[in-house]
Amino acid sequence: MKGSYKIIITLALLVALLPFVLFASVQMWLPALARLWLPAGIHLVLTAEPKITLRQLTLPGLQLKVEGCTLVDVSQLQLSHPQYWRLSASTLTVDPQCAASLPVQPDSASSQTLTQIQQLLPKGDLWIEHVKVVPWQQYGGQVHLSVSSERQLLSWQGDKLKLHARLAGQSLTISDMAVVVPGQDKPVTLQGAVSLNLVPTGLPEQGKLYAHIVVPDLSAPVLAEFNWQGNQGEIRASVPDKQPLLVLPWKVTPQQVRIEEGRWQWSEGNREAKGQVNLTIDNWSGGPEQAVVSGRLNALTQGDAGKGNLVMTLGPGKLSLVDSALPARLTGEIKQDNMIFYVGLPVILSGPLQSSVLHFLPGALLRSHGRLVDSLDIDDVRLPLAGVKLTRHGVAGRLQAILKAHENQLGAFVIHLDGVAENFLPDNGRWRWRYWGKGVFNPMQAHWDVQGEGEWHDSLITLNTLSTGFDQLRYGSMLVSKPRLTLREPLSWQRNPQRPDFTGKLALETGRTSFSNGSYLDPASFTFQLTGRNPDAFNLRGELVAGKLGPVTVYSRWDGTRLRGKAWWPVQGLSHFQSLIPPDIKLHLTHGELAAQVAFSAAAVQGFEAGGHGVIRKGAAQLPDNEISNVNFTLPFRFSQGVWHLGTRGPVRLRIGKVSSQVTATNLNADLQGWVPWSDSHPLQLSNVSMEILDGKIEMRQLRLPQHDAALLRLDNLSSSELLTAVHAKQLAVSGRISGGLPLWLNNPQWIVKDGWLTNPGPLTFRLDKDMADAIVRDNVTAGSAINWLRYMEINHSWSNINVDNLGVLRLSTQVQGTSYSEGKSAKVNLNYHHEENIFTLWRSLRFADNLESWLEQNAQLTEQRCTGSRQCKEKQ
Repeated sequence: MKGSYKIIITLALLVALLPFVLFASVQMWLPALARLWLPAGIHLVLTAEPKITLRQLTLPGLQLKVEGCTLVDVSQLQLSHPQYWRLSASTLTVDPQCAASLPVQPDSASSQTLTQIQQLLPKGDLWIEHVKVVPWQQYGGQVHLSVSSERQLLSWQGDKLKLHARLAGQSLTISDMAVVVPGQDKPVTLQGAVSLNLVPTGLPEQGKLYAHIVVPDLSAPVLAEFNWQGNQGEIRASVPDKQPLLVLPWKVTPQQVRIEEGRWQWSEGNREAKGQVNLTIDNWSGGPEQAVVSGRLNALTQGDAGKGNLVMTLGPGKLSLVDSALPARLTGEIKQDNMIFYVGLPVILSGPLQSSVLHFLPGALLRSHGRLVDSLDIDDVRLPLAGVKLTRHGVAGRLQAILKAHENQLGAFVIHLDGVAENFLPDNGRWRWRYWGKGVFNPMQAHWDVQGEGEWHDSLITLNTLSTGFDQLRYGSMLVSKPRLTLREPLSWQRNPQRPDFTGKLALETGRTSFSNGSYLDPASFTFQLTGRNPDAFNLRGELVAGKLGPVTVYSRWDGTRLRGKAWWPVQGLSHFQSLIPPDIKLHLTHGELAAQVAFSAAAVQGFEAGGHGVIRKGAAQLPDNEISNVNFTLPFRFSQGVWHLGTRGPVRLRIGKVSSQVTATNLNADLQGWVPWSDSHPLQLSNVSMEILDGKIEMRQLRLPQHDAALLRLDNLSSSELLTAVHAKQLAVSGRISGGLPLWLNNPQWIVKDGWLTNPGPLTFRLDKDMADAIVRDNVTAGSAINWLRYMEINHSWSNINVDNLGVLRLSTQVQGTSYSEGKSAKVNLNYHHEENIFTLWRSLRFADNLESWLEQNAQLTEQRCTGSRQCKEKQ
């Protein structure tokens, strides 16, 4: 009996300890047990020790592996049954690529219907805090699945994917689905209903789904409809009240998925394109690794250059999660506006689908020619792409481009680009390049060239070298020799928004600048530093030097739309500007200083604007026959929209202390204020013009342009004796004062001076040289009595009327009343004189005395002829 009790007690202890033994060894027997239900090739692995309580079973780590590849990875899986079954997990990661290596399972007809399967489902909930599917991790989210035998509810909540669906019997309803596709800000939404097969194999029996897609270039969302019945259906996308954008009729058989005579079209402004789609997927039921893809898509375009046709052929090949191999070829031409694009791109897609590589095969080339804008013609642009690879990491391989073009007025040019890309995408990877080119610039009769090197490494763009310039620039009377722009320090642009930076140092240098009048500017150099955040926000600081001129300091700021800045010209001697004076003028700058300051602004809409002032102090210059001293000049100005505003804060002021010449002038003053070009609402006024000359004064109160009234030039008490001394008149002598007024016209259709006058405010004396008078009497005895009147005469009153037309013809009418003294006798003289001469010629000759002598001789002869036989003449004699 004792032995029997021992056996019973031992068996009872073994039965009591069995659950604990099974739980302690769960990591060993559970994976082996799971093989009975898992598909062949999938293995269950527990990565942490399970935990069990009376209410809950916890598996901290669980994985499903396929030949070392983790197909499913679950963390913190918990199973409980408070009232109904509840299964939860912290994370669930699925890598579909691992399933590609699973052996193909033979098709087997299911013996259970969908209803039977649903009846087997226990009532419960599945909660997963975060689900990730590689490589589409961005669409991860929280998943909740509520199941019962009557209905199944699925909810997916993520940043870029939201889904609410309900399955009741065979009816699947998608009440809300929103997904953000790459490159879009607004999500694509989808709703609809699907009727599932009673036996859950193959496609659903029928269904209708609707999706709304927001396209940036369209005013209204695109409505996409998915309809099918049995083994065929249609995909249609359209915009309200317009022709469908896409129509894809499809059919499905166990061996093939086929789209035949699909249609698409797209219009944007006056640009339209349309075409057909044909696509076949053979052996699709064998899975992605066994499916064979082939197809054809074309695009018909219409432009000003005519019609174009672009064709893409696909396959036959495969799209695989492990190793894709899909050849394709894109050929044809596109005609858009006045441009023609030629495409010949043989490619092959290889590698795993989520990390596939697009190889451009030998012969891959893009070409184009045509008129880009009204005045720019593209003769040929070539982009050879053979050997280039395109992956999700970017472009890799040699990148080249050749551009030949010409502008109808400016000239032709050729630009070459050659470089190497290493997994390059904007702000990722590296692209190193060099460029060179040449061309002509017809408006300035110049040839130009450019060359340089640079790279784009991640978010940093660097221009390492740059050299561009002209052999010359010829414009009008100016010739600039060999201007060239070069880099003194690399130009770099850091595009990282966290630490943006834009820096560089450049120099613009020119040779000698010559002018057709013989003046010139010494070789110049403008060196400037750029600092800022990006090419749309930077500061410029530089210095301009040309021989002894300068340095002119320039500071400016560019904000992407407007350039603002200032320039300072330091106080500098006027003699440094001597080379800018034409040699023919023979003007020699001897003394004086110049300083200037300018603020400027430039923008596409407003154009160029500037304002500032320039000052000349104590200037002096010499000419062969005269000298100018003590010149002071102030020029405040503003320039905007092609209009100069002179004298913005007070008039432009010119003050000259002395001009020493044949006639010495002192205290020359003039003020100028207004607009150029001028108008009635914005006139230009010259005022306070005066000078002291010939021991008198000449002044003009105001000259207004456009001119409606004459500007009166006043002559006040000018010394006639100083005038004759200045013009070296030796055969006659005049003493006394002259005053008058000359009404000046600058834009009169006929007159320069109209109804001007001269008179003597006091007595004038006129004396004719004795030798000259005696010579006239000897040659013409009959004229002797007339000449004797003019040997010495005191003029009591004279009045001259002056008119000058716009051809320079002077018409002078003079009346003289005085007393003549000759040989101890006196006689009253009334003299009427008319003279006509071109003053432009007179000014060139300056032979005033000779003209007066000629008039005296002619007047004496005419007087003799008029007085012969006349009793009045005899009485006057």
